[in-house]
Amino acid sequence: MDVDPDQLREAVESQHGGRAVFVQAVPVRDEFEGKTAWEGVVHVFSLEGVPAAKRAYSWSTVIDEATQRRRFYAVLHAGPVKSPLDAVRAALVAEHGGKA
Repeated sequence: MDVDPDQLREAVESQHGGRAVFVQAVPVRDEFEGKTAWEGVVHVFSLEGVPAAKRAYSWSTVIDEATQRRRFYAVLHAGPVKSPLDAVRAALVAEHGGKA
C-alpha cells in the first residue's frame, strides 16, 4: 500500500511546523555491510516558515502488517543531512542508537 503524499506533507508540518510543498519523489536504496538496510521512496518538500531548513524529506514504513499501521518520518535538510539518502541514514542511525 502506497502512502498518500498529503499524509507525508502533514507529517512534515506537524513535526517541524511551517508549510511544506511537495517537490519530488525520489527512489532510495541504502545498503549496510552488503545488505539492503532500507529501500523505498522519499518525498522531498520545500519549507516555508521553518528557520532551521528550507527543505525536508519524508517517508513512511509499515510497522504492523496486520493493521497496516505506519510510522511517518520527517527529516530536515540541515547539518549532515543534504539528500534523501542522508535523511534515511540519519533516521536509521537514530532508531538503532547510533548503529546503522
